[in-house]
Amino acid sequence: MQFSEQWLRNWVNPSLSSEELSYLLTMAGLEVEETTAAAPAFTGVVIGEVKECVKHENADRLRVTKVDVGTGELVQIVCGAPNVAVGVRVPCALPGAVLPGDFKIKPTKMRGVESGGMLCSGKELGVPEDVDGLMLLPADAPVGQNIRDYLGLDDQLFTLKITPNRADCLSIKGIAREVAALTGAALQPQAITAIAPQIDDVVPVAIAAPQACGRYIGRVIRNVNAAAPTPDWMKRRLERSGLRSISAIVDVTNYVLLEQGQPMHAFDLAKLNGGITVRMAKAGEQLLCLNEKTVTLAEDNLVIADDAKVLAIAGIMGGEESGVTTASTDIMLESAFFAPAAIAGKARAWGFGSDSSFRFERGVDFELQRDAMERATELVLSICGGEAGPLNEQVAELPVRKGVKVRTARVARLLGITLSADQIATILTRLGLAFDTQEDGFLVHAPSFRYDIEIEEDLIEEVARVHGYDAIPYEAPAARLRMLALPEERRPREDIRHFLAGRDYQEVVSYAFVEEAWERDFAGNADPVRLINPIASQMSVMRSSLIGGLVNVLQGNLNRKQPRVRVFEVARVFGKNAAGKADETTQPEKVAGLAWGPRVAEQWGAKAERIDFYDVKADVEALLLPAQASFAKAAHPAFHPGRCAEISLNGKVIGVMGELHPKWAQQYGLPTPPVLFELDLAAVEQRAAIKAQPVSKLQPVRRDLALVVDEQVTVAAMLDTFRQHASALVKEVALFDVYRGKGVEEGKKSLAFRVVLQDDARTLTDEDVEPAIQKLLDAVASAHAAQLRL
Repeated sequence: MQFSEQWLRNWVNPSLSSEELSYLLTMAGLEVEETTAAAPAFTGVVIGEVKECVKHENADRLRVTKVDVGTGELVQIVCGAPNVAVGVRVPCALPGAVLPGDFKIKPTKMRGVESGGMLCSGKELGVPEDVDGLMLLPADAPVGQNIRDYLGLDDQLFTLKITPNRADCLSIKGIAREVAALTGAALQPQAITAIAPQIDDVVPVAIAAPQACGRYIGRVIRNVNAAAPTPDWMKRRLERSGLRSISAIVDVTNYVLLEQGQPMHAFDLAKLNGGITVRMAKAGEQLLCLNEKTVTLAEDNLVIADDAKVLAIAGIMGGEESGVTTASTDIMLESAFFAPAAIAGKARAWGFGSDSSFRFERGVDFELQRDAMERATELVLSICGGEAGPLNEQVAELPVRKGVKVRTARVARLLGITLSADQIATILTRLGLAFDTQEDGFLVHAPSFRYDIEIEEDLIEEVARVHGYDAIPYEAPAARLRMLALPEERRPREDIRHFLAGRDYQEVVSYAFVEEAWERDFAGNADPVRLINPIASQMSVMRSSLIGGLVNVLQGNLNRKQPRVRVFEVARVFGKNAAGKADETTQPEKVAGLAWGPRVAEQWGAKAERIDFYDVKADVEALLLPAQASFAKAAHPAFHPGRCAEISLNGKVIGVMGELHPKWAQQYGLPTPPVLFELDLAAVEQRAAIKAQPVSKLQPVRRDLALVVDEQVTVAAMLDTFRQHASALVKEVALFDVYRGKGVEEGKKSLAFRVVLQDDARTLTDEDVEPAIQKLLDAVASAHAAQLRL
């Protein structure tokens, strides 16, 4: 929201400088993003009237003029502007003047003729001007007056960052009301007078969507001169508010928008067929908008239509075919209230918005429409002439404002300061909030322009704003902090991060919004959680796996020539339940990692070898310790069919790991496939309580078992069997050799396991060891048909 400080001070003029006013608004929640001067600094420029103008005797394009600058003597000035002529009034820079860019004016000779100044264009003064040549001023511009005073160039343009809840401040009226409340300065609103009808013409109006359109006012004005020039004062205020002048009638509607906060529209009466109906659009209807873009309407779009066609998208933009032009003679002005829910988000579907939609979707005062119509009518009649008809007002369903209670004790508790009931009542009065006094506080009746006041905290915030945030003393909180106990069986999340960092992984954070192709490729998910309103086309769904984000990080690193990448992420993923809905039960947290490149960084002491499945498997096993994870061959859409394993703890699958499928490595431009893992964070966080155990001082006993089994038998299955049947003396069982070849039958393999036995109290003998070993051999023979290799 941009506005002119001078315009604001016509409504309320506190004894504050521009800087102080800016600070006041910012501290009250209306953040001032910037203030800029309406024109650059210059001096010595006055209004002059050209009295004589003759051709320069030595130059075809120069004119020698005599200019009255209010000193009683004519000043001779040589000018080359094409529009210089006798009788025009223009800015005149006299000797000693300093123009923008530190351009100093001195008496000089031009082609042998004395010139005592310079006639100026708007560009030379840093003032916007469409005229090619000198800036032409009105015929009644006072000769000799400083041009800065005449044009109000000593003005500041404020740009406010209005939060969505303060739509009431999207107008000069609203900001002035706010400044008056904050400073106590007198508010001098624009007087609005009801215009007496001069003709009886009305256009019939019907509201067919009462929940979307609460009020609609139309007024016919005939015999207007739509080609009349917009007054300079109105042009100036529009331009300083960021709007360009278009035509007198359109400028009036824009002016009322800025001044009162009520969007308005004007229709060419000759282009209407029958009455006006406010209704929902029919599917497939189209409209050529004022921005020359044709849109196809949906059934949830609110439109203004006549008996033959759609005229405008309600609250967003009018149609090109029914809009006023400089040739229009009869018009119908529209002033309406549209519910925010009926307008919000609709314009975004077409890729454009408007000042009207910006206000309606945040909430316009539903009692403002009649005043805005009277103000617009007054301006149209004074600028364009014409005869106005009566107001045709239709009212449907308007918002109902309920009383909101605010308690004095609650104000003190939330703000940390004690304000008396009288102080609170004064603040509410300054804000224009009507209230009934109660025993413990006030029952406040919010006005129609304050959509944001719905609960008690809203009113407490208002009290704090007007009292002044900087008037609330800062005091350090005095409270005891108690550390919450962390169950021993639960591993701190930071420990997991530190562990992975210690294994040479770097943590990354990626978006939860991902490309739909990632879900299809890396998770086999054809029905991901889709976003209704994605921020970008490549971020249209919610991730159900962290794999896609890690592959994307790898791509970015490879594009920057990184030779070795090891990254991990701890984050939430999103899925659907059995009913196809997304809820809190389908949002588990995962920890995932990716490794690519050489096993160790390039160095002289180790051979360069590419990282493989077993390197990452070792990382996963270490991460899960002291729990013993099981790995079983699995199939996963992201991984190589023969290099993928599901990871289990205590018989429950908790994750998956593997080498990226070659087709995805090729598709995503990876020179070689990385190895990845993804685990349920809840399972990784669980751990057995730590128990003290004595360290045996006695020597262990080692037995090596070479077992012949079928090729289909996995080492993991063998180890599980060993663990299940191991006696208390067995401390470790580990594979140390795999053999196929001479001495082993075709279709079989020899697996050599190291079995370590030890007791804490005594040295083991053969009588202790042999039964324990035999028990293991019997178990694997029964479960896997394993035989000792002879």
